[in-house]
This record gives sequence, structure tokens and C-alpha cells, in this order.
Amino acid sequence: MSGTIAITITVYLVAMLGLGAAAYRYTSSLKDYILGGRQLNGGVAALSAGASDMSGWLMLGLPGTIYASGFNQIWIAVGLVAGAYLNWQCVARRLRRYTELAGDALTLPDYFENRFSDRSRMLRVASAFVILVFFTIYTSAGLVSGAILFEQVFGLDYRTALIIGTVSILSYTAIGGFLGVCWTDTVQGIMMFLALLIVPAVAISGMGGWDASVSAASAAATAGYFDAFNDTTVIGSISLMAWGLGYFGQPHILARFMALRDERDMPQAQAIGMTWMVLALYGAIATGFAGAGYFAMAPLANPETVFLALSQALFSPLVAGILLAAVLAAIMSTVSSQLLVSSSAIAEDFWK
Repeated sequence: MSGTIAITITVYLVAMLGLGAAAYRYTSSLKDYILGGRQLNGGVAALSAGASDMSGWLMLGLPGTIYASGFNQIWIAVGLVAGAYLNWQCVARRLRRYTELAGDALTLPDYFENRFSDRSRMLRVASAFVILVFFTIYTSAGLVSGAILFEQVFGLDYRTALIIGTVSILSYTAIGGFLGVCWTDTVQGIMMFLALLIVPAVAISGMGGWDASVSAASAAATAGYFDAFNDTTVIGSISLMAWGLGYFGQPHILARFMALRDERDMPQAQAIGMTWMVLALYGAIATGFAGAGYFAMAPLANPETVFLALSQALFSPLVAGILLAAVLAAIMSTVSSQLLVSSSAIAEDFWK
């Protein structure tokens, strides 16, 4: 990696720390730290929910599986869009309303206890325990992904890269709390969105347009690459779409609904969130397809590096650094949100 790319990513990390420090000025109570005082506007809530949801999978995993396996993997995206839409439509408004009515609950375990008048505290403790255990595992996976990217960009050994990445994320999460996480998520969501639209567009244009790209991908890929039903069954497609069922129980996404300043902002937030999601998923799929054509003569050893490889092949070191920062943004946005939910479970649900 060039020094320009390393400098660009360093500037990005400093900017994220700056946003966390700025959010500290607006964090004066536990309610502010956990839910931002319920003052998120629709745009921040939507982009923060999207960025914290998708993680590095959107930039690495989905393009990689499209690159390697073809369009029979698009059912994952279909399921995610359907699940997210139903989450906004059926859960968001009611959760925002009733978490405030149920004793101004700050966390989901807190809400469960108040909503069902559980004086035994079993609902609160059990749900908080589940969140803490599984989010700790999920967070560790994100930190490992971030460390691998740091390792490649800066040429560091893995342990040092892991420490730097962890300290960076912990710093702005601890300093800025919920607002710091949401503000950085918003910036990171915009970076991810633009990167996923720009990279495939430039790649397809560079190959001579859509028809030329299809021809290149068809020549290199296996038969049925563009067939959504290739080498799969109805049950297999439904299984891929079932990914979308997870939206109804992801605390770091539901927290954005709870933190919205007013129910009347919900339609705007839903429109922004769904638009972001559909176009970002489209960009990720297009990135995988573009990579299949662009690297037809020299296939990638690791399909999940298709976005990284296109970024470095098509752009100057400065632009490539910004695009690689978008990958780091995808990882950091999810990890910081999960860290905050885990710390909230400890402070509000176990310690209280």
C-alpha cells in the first residue's frame, strides 16, 4: 500500500475521533449516553441504522459472493430489503412510542421489564445476558476484520493493527456515546453509499459499457452466472431471503428507532433508510459483477477482495485511500454500535 493511502485513512480516523469529541459536549446524562436524549433527526437515524447494520459484509462479503457464485446470491439482498422494510413499517413507530411510555426505557431489556411488569427482573437480566454474550462475539469478529485491513494498509503486524483499530473505535464510542456513534455512522454511511456507486460505475465504464462488461463476465464466469435460479432451489432461495428475519431483533438497529426525536419523523427516516439500503445493495452486487468482468483474465485468489482490488486498480492512491476508508467505515460503524449496546446492557441492565 502506498503512503498516500495510509495518510488518507489516518486523516479519516482522526476525523472520526473529532466527531466523537464533538458529541461529548451534548452528552450530560445516562439517557444522553445510551439514546442521545431521544433527539435524532430522521436522516441521522436512517443512515446510522443502515451503516451499523451492514458492516464490512456489504463492502467485502456480498460483492465477493456475487463475484464467485453469480446472481443466484441476490436473494440475500431481496430478503434484507424486505426485512428492513417490515422492520420500519411494523416495529419502528410502535417501539419509539412504547419505550417512552414504558418508564422511558433506554434499552430493550429495560423496555421488556417495564412493558410486562416483570418484578422478578428475569426478563431484563436474561435478555441483557444474551445481548452481552453474542454481541461480544460479533464485535470481536468486526475487530478482527478491521485489524486485517489495518495490517494491509499500514504494513503492521496483526497484533499491533488489532490494538490500533480497537483503541480508535473504543475512543470515539466511549467519549461521544450514542450521539458520537450515530454521527460517525452517518458519515460512514455516506462514504459506503458513494463508494459502492462509484467503483462499479467506473469499472463498467472502463470496460466499454454494460454490454462489454456482460460479455467479459460471461466469458470468464461459469454457465448460468446471470441466472438468479441457477444451481439453487426454491427452498434455497427462501433460505437466503431468510437473512432478512434478523432485523426484528437487532438491538443496535432498534436503538435508532427508540432514539428518534418524534414519531412524525418516522416516514422521512424510513424513506431515507430504504433508499440508502436498496442503492447500496445494488452497488455491492454491481461491484461483484464488474469484478467478474474486469478480472476475467486474472481471477482473484480471494473473492472478498474484489472491492479492494477494483479500488486500487482503477483509482489514484488518494481516491483509493478514500475508498478503502469506506471499507473501514463499514466495519467501524457496526463495531461501535455493538460496543455501545453491550456497554448499555452492563450499565443500565446489570449494574442498575
